[in-house]
Amino acid sequence: MHVEPMTTVANVNATPGTTHPEAASSQDDAAPTKTTFTVEEVQALLPHRYPFALVDRIIDYVPGEKAVGIKNVTFNEPHFQGHFPSRPIMPGVLIVEAMAQVGGVVLTQLPGFKGLCLFAGIDKVRFRRPVVPGDQLVMTVELLTIKRQRFGKMKARAEVDGQLACEGELMFSVVD
Repeated sequence: MHVEPMTTVANVNATPGTTHPEAASSQDDAAPTKTTFTVEEVQALLPHRYPFALVDRIIDYVPGEKAVGIKNVTFNEPHFQGHFPSRPIMPGVLIVEAMAQVGGVVLTQLPGFKGLCLFAGIDKVRFRRPVVPGDQLVMTVELLTIKRQRFGKMKARAEVDGQLACEGELMFSVVD
């Protein structure tokens, strides 16, 4: 794994009880590092809106390294009208997009980050089980590399009830 040197981000708006254990013991005068994000906080970080806002919460965040997010899959989402009417299955492209949005949270918290994240490539993506209404998609996205704050790669994994649903590598580009 190669990640260019970067510093961790401390969020001054962090609330008690949402700190990363190492961050709490490192510096007494520094604000605690935020490790969870509500849907409202995710929306403040990402530009996506309905029907493409696909992250309901970040349940674990390690600055500059990874985030774990959840997506509650519900029957009333618009894609289920046609995919498929008699057997609703979340489209794979939306699973990949949801994983990318979790990765976007990691990127937006990097020091000096500015711009919009776009896909630059998608490699080694495999779908292991269908995702259906009622499932909770738990997505873990790890930053593998980043160059010049403009290009990079992430490893993504999505699970339902502890079973692998999708995994792959996501490349991104940051544009102004």
